[in-house]
Amino acid sequence: MKGAVAPILVNGMLALAGAVTVFPLLWMVSVSLMQPGEASAFPPPFLPTRPTLANYRELFTHAGIGRYLANSVLLSLSVTAVSLLFNVAAGYAFAKLKFRGRERIFRLMLGALVIPSQVAMVPLFLLLKTLGLVNSYGGVIVPAMAGIFGIFLVRQYALSIPDELLEAARIDGASEPTIFASIVVPLLVPIIVTLAVFTLLGTWNDFMWPLIVLSDSHLYTLPVALASLSREHVQDNELMMAGSVLTTLPVLVVFLVLQRYYMQGLMVGSVKG
Repeated sequence: MKGAVAPILVNGMLALAGAVTVFPLLWMVSVSLMQPGEASAFPPPFLPTRPTLANYRELFTHAGIGRYLANSVLLSLSVTAVSLLFNVAAGYAFAKLKFRGRERIFRLMLGALVIPSQVAMVPLFLLLKTLGLVNSYGGVIVPAMAGIFGIFLVRQYALSIPDELLEAARIDGASEPTIFASIVVPLLVPIIVTLAVFTLLGTWNDFMWPLIVLSDSHLYTLPVALASLSREHVQDNELMMAGSVLTTLPVLVVFLVLQRYYMQGLMVGSVKG
């Protein structure tokens, strides 16, 4: 009897946790389809009485949300592509290439993980200002070119690649770039997808750094534009919820589509030391 109760209890708790997690998302979608002012009623309705897409039309026709959506897509894809290039190459180098001071440099990088990112914002901003990258997408892309976490993630996964495979390729006369492109990258696909999801989600949802480094409103990303819009429409709950749906839905779809590779990369990379 006890053996039968335990699975029911565990599954019940998981179902409850899932419901608590999903309910705000469903509520957000529901409110975005309500008539103006409908969500402010008491008690608030769970479903719209007359569903409408007027809030979404308002965002695209008058609030210019299409520009900000395009900005976020462009910036997220650019940062993800550049970050993957540098992080994958660096992670592989720390895992399989021998060079002087490799372990010492890697330990020093890991130690830097304990430093809060906010501490580096002022010196990083001053550096970008000197380089003339403030108020440009370069100011967002350059700091994200390589990250300690990304290098660590790829390095841990790359340790699983057999050294014999790489040595055999070298004996056959393959150059290091050929080995990396033809052998290493295909083997790293699960962790590359995992890192891509992490980077894409982080860049898409990032609010603080684009707010600091981008001053022109036409360069705003979706989260920054939505925050700016909320100051003008603080009482328009339905409009703000529609903006939140547009901010959440794209990355949620990407995560669900790539979930299999994402979980595989996390599980395999977590057991490699």
